[in-house]
Amino acid sequence: MTDRPRKGTVAAPGSPDFALHTLGWRAFQDLCAAVLREVWAQSVHTFADSNDGGRDGAFYGTWQQPPDPIGVQDIPDGPFVLQCKHTKKADTTLTPSELSDEFTKAQALVDQGLCGSYVLLTNARVSGTSGATIRQRLLDAGVRYPLILDGQWICDTIASRQRLRTFVPRVYGLGDLSQILDERAYTQAQYLLSYLREELATFVVTDAYRRAAQAVQQHGFVLLLGEPAVGKSVIAATLAMTALDAWGCLTVNPHDATELVRHWNPNEPNQFFWIDDAFGAVRHEPQLTDSWARHMRQIMTAVHGGAKIVLTSRDYIYRDARPHLKEYAYPLLHEQQVVVDVAQLPLEERRQILYNHISLGDQPTEVRGKMKPHLEEAAAQNPFHPEVARRLGRQAFTRHLKPSKHGITDFMRRPTAFLRDLYTELGPDEKAALALTYQSGEFLPAPLALDAAQQDVIIRLGSSPAGIDRALNALTGTFLRFSSSPGNETTTGWSFRHPTLQEGFAELLAANPNLLGIFLSGLPLEEMLTKLDCGSEKQRGTLVKVPPTLHHFVAKRLQELEPRKRKDHWEDFLWCNFFTTRCSDAFLKQYTETDPSFVPNMMNFGIYLGSDRKPEVLARLHQADLISEDEHEEIVQTLTEYAVSVPDAGWVDTPHWNIILSQEEREGILKEVRKELLSPTSTLLWDWRINRYGNREITPEEYYAPLRESLETYRDSLANQPEIAEEFSRLLAEMEELIEDEKSEADEEQESKPRPNTPSADHIPTNQANPGAIYHRSIFDDIDD
Repeated sequence: MTDRPRKGTVAAPGSPDFALHTLGWRAFQDLCAAVLREVWAQSVHTFADSNDGGRDGAFYGTWQQPPDPIGVQDIPDGPFVLQCKHTKKADTTLTPSELSDEFTKAQALVDQGLCGSYVLLTNARVSGTSGATIRQRLLDAGVRYPLILDGQWICDTIASRQRLRTFVPRVYGLGDLSQILDERAYTQAQYLLSYLREELATFVVTDAYRRAAQAVQQHGFVLLLGEPAVGKSVIAATLAMTALDAWGCLTVNPHDATELVRHWNPNEPNQFFWIDDAFGAVRHEPQLTDSWARHMRQIMTAVHGGAKIVLTSRDYIYRDARPHLKEYAYPLLHEQQVVVDVAQLPLEERRQILYNHISLGDQPTEVRGKMKPHLEEAAAQNPFHPEVARRLGRQAFTRHLKPSKHGITDFMRRPTAFLRDLYTELGPDEKAALALTYQSGEFLPAPLALDAAQQDVIIRLGSSPAGIDRALNALTGTFLRFSSSPGNETTTGWSFRHPTLQEGFAELLAANPNLLGIFLSGLPLEEMLTKLDCGSEKQRGTLVKVPPTLHHFVAKRLQELEPRKRKDHWEDFLWCNFFTTRCSDAFLKQYTETDPSFVPNMMNFGIYLGSDRKPEVLARLHQADLISEDEHEEIVQTLTEYAVSVPDAGWVDTPHWNIILSQEEREGILKEVRKELLSPTSTLLWDWRINRYGNREITPEEYYAPLRESLETYRDSLANQPEIAEEFSRLLAEMEELIEDEKSEADEEQESKPRPNTPSADHIPTNQANPGAIYHRSIFDDIDD
């Protein structure tokens, strides 16, 4: 039985081949500089192309012989010159005649004492005869040590050095992964590439990527924040591919915290979890946030045990989610070093992103030539969205675009207008295919098994099953993505390629009452809670807005989701969030009349008064004057009981309870709290200690954190009564003594248990060749070659 190949070795027969010709001249030059730094362990400085004097890079000082020089031996002391020759033609051979100018420049550098050793790197082939001629010409020019490294040498180097691939992760999308990854990693990489192939081919190593990689390595966790379409998901997925190769991690792409915990294996500490849109795709989905809050103990245990976790979120969604994530339960979210805002892209990084998308898109050479004079200004537009740059490189999104300065810059600034026009002009088959994908939620499984509601949508839009099949294939790669289902690699199907494309289609539905009626008639009831807006003016993230004429229809459909029929906790959250954030007063009145049990069901709230969503619905109903006096009195009585008996102080500083309670009612509840908790006969700490014996798997700090928070909140709220505040401080001090006693007991127990070994990760390269340089030769110079 043969051994499986180790990481960093060629696992498939034959020499590796990366499509280096698809790189631009600037990206290839940066790759060559990375080779010199990361593989040869030398420092390097790169020069602007227009005034480099024949040097794309230079090394000064004493050459330090690297431990594994890969064919480079006994290079004399500097100065050392690096010259890169890139061609966009595949399978071409470099000839000496193409280097005539370089030979002249080399002699001038020698005369100035700036060139002792000369290394020529090219992505082309170099024949034996040509190589000998080039070396002799350089020797004749006075170069003491000429070295020629061709495209195959670069490909071999990439295949054998995973650290280099970490620095330039887009190479994962340029070659055959079976030649650089072992069997287990290769299988997972194939799944990732179904999502990532084009993204990797156009990926640019940004400062956000480098900081995210460092955070994952140092903390085991990173949260990528940013506006829509700025590249959060691509960075996360690229980190997953890098972790697979560089760190040997098993990668998992769960949908939410529940799936993460289900897939976490304590006996496999080297796992990498990548969760896109952790708190909602286009708007805050409270059930997802609640899932993170409820599972945080297990998740932090996984991180401490060696697992690595990457989350992405739109910034405005995270702002909505953050109040529901307790700091004591989720400390990493509050450490600035693991929160990376990917929207801060320097101009040079913008240029490279735009170059890659135009170069590797499907725009004809003639169109790219017309775009070229205006691309520098296009990259400077604010805001700059990498997803919009991708669309500029695709004919499907630019049918009516004039490749002029105004046309291109306007496209970059206002992509939604172009997208709306584009959706409007699609044929019936394409609209029906997108409608089915939207209607399915996050994923339309393949092969299609059309139910009655889906068939009705197809008929009403004037399409057919055969037309749908054709349209789904035609839209894949532009509007849609065909890949494995999140959390189930054996199921394949279609989803919107980017959330902004899904949002744009929602705008099309909302603008056409006929399409909206079709959409509502077949929409699953759970999807109604996440996609509809019945009069709210505060929601960000495009929803399908339901006109008042259809409110009665929606209310009747929603009644079928009354509480005893809802399946689990997250459906409760969906239900409450809908009525809290997406309904006008008129719709709420319509619904309470349609479902008389609605208000009593919302009054059946529980503890965790600061995070339970039912009181938020009650506050919204209170604002709409839909709560009776008797109902209000019962709500206050229930709240008082929880505030004292738990004790739960989540109501004190929570906005929705401030809406429900009058000042007199708040003072009455605080009076009851003082009376019960500060009584000499109070058994509060004793009760908590007794209950602790049923929760020994968590630390004393974690167990008593809710009690500490409640007592501190009550103390602070009574700061204007110093004697009472001092009594709460005394109670807190007693609790801290209790915690210390239990921590000592826990430490003694822990010392007898073996600790898991966390494998070390390779160093993440953080340097990049002169990222702030100003280049006189435009990066777009060869965009139309």
